[in-house]
Amino acid sequence: MGRVYIGTSGWNYPHWKDSFYAGVPRRDWLRYSASCFTGLEVNATFYGLQRRETFEHWAEQVPAGFRFAVKGNRYLTHTKRLLEPGEPIRREHERAAGLGDKLAAVLWQLPGNFSCHLRRLHDFVGALQSWPDVAHVIEFRHRSWFQDPVAACLAERDVGVCMSDAADWPLWDAVTGSTVYVRLHGHTRTYASRYSTRLLTHWAERVRVWSGQGHDVHVYFDNDAEGAAPRDALRLLALLGATPGG
Repeated sequence: MGRVYIGTSGWNYPHWKDSFYAGVPRRDWLRYSASCFTGLEVNATFYGLQRRETFEHWAEQVPAGFRFAVKGNRYLTHTKRLLEPGEPIRREHERAAGLGDKLAAVLWQLPGNFSCHLRRLHDFVGALQSWPDVAHVIEFRHRSWFQDPVAACLAERDVGVCMSDAADWPLWDAVTGSTVYVRLHGHTRTYASRYSTRLLTHWAERVRVWSGQGHDVHVYFDNDAEGAAPRDALRLLALLGATPGG
């Protein structure tokens, strides 16, 4: 059986203060989240590089079996559009190494207006081999990437496809690597709407299948705007009978 990590995309949301974090001091929000979930996606790294010491501090606050996924910085994916990936990957690797064995996966999100460019993709996944001790997954938001040559390129290097469920862009449900990664952004209203019991049951069934096939599975809720993300993550954990807190 593969391991299953379920949580939210980020945890430091002030508008959760009086709902999910009611009565919990802000300095303890990460520790509290790690007691509720089995994994968390670090979203802040997409917008700015974090210090290695920050990662080390996060790692100290979570249980032994808990794992993080880190979102790669947008400089490489959105500004460089995967060109000359070696140095940006090296910087990410050096800093995120502060998480030690608490880091399980790195997510690379491509912009929605970036259409398929196979040569850049080949160069990028080749450069990812310099960071071999974690899983790498790519979130494609332009439908032109949803094709067999892309899947073959990823499978050759054991790079996964991020299944990205949202109202505003398409979802590609290809499985190309040993790790399956799902981001649930809000099915009817991106970043906002909560997931119905029917949809959560559907995802729970798929998680069971993937895990039973030996895949490690990550599912992170990004429907944070109205506070649905932590509630939905807890509901999915309950459907799977998963034990939070590592």
